[in-house]
Amino acid sequence: MAMKRRAFLSSLAALALLPWHRVLAEGTVRPALDDIRNRWKKLLAPNADIATSSAPLKLSAEEWRKRLTTEQYAVLREEDTERPFTSPLNHEQRPGVFVCAGCALPLFTSEMKFDSGTGWPSFFTTIPNAFATRSDFQLIYPRTEYHCAKCGGHHGHVFNDGPPPTGQRWCNNGIALRFIAKG
Repeated sequence: MAMKRRAFLSSLAALALLPWHRVLAEGTVRPALDDIRNRWKKLLAPNADIATSSAPLKLSAEEWRKRLTTEQYAVLREEDTERPFTSPLNHEQRPGVFVCAGCALPLFTSEMKFDSGTGWPSFFTTIPNAFATRSDFQLIYPRTEYHCAKCGGHHGHVFNDGPPPTGQRWCNNGIALRFIAKG
């Protein structure tokens, strides 16, 4: 569910008190980063309903309202934030691909996901060319906000406190994603 920025900021302050942990299996050897980024199609279910082009998708506000739920619209089109620990995708562990809930562009794979302990689905990298970024100054310090490269939908923010090999945490609103299990 979407929430207002003031409530989000309160939640963010509370998160600072939680222990930050990353659940990465000990002894797990990750493939090379380029391999992880580029072999996403191997994790895609046959005949999956995805966007096959990253050509920009431009719709009116009314068209987006028809396509998205109220909560998805608030996050993807109005840059709202869902409440932490509410997305079922936090616990998703099956092999597969995460696509944009607005346009079905492939964004992440299950290999890229990790448990950041923040309450939002988190990833250490993305599928190439999935996002555009910009600086966000809505809090006291600047953050890097990211949007779907196809539909411009707001997904979240990227931070430099993630696990190896990138050190990044792509903190995504779960409601802005749709998961397609490999099958």
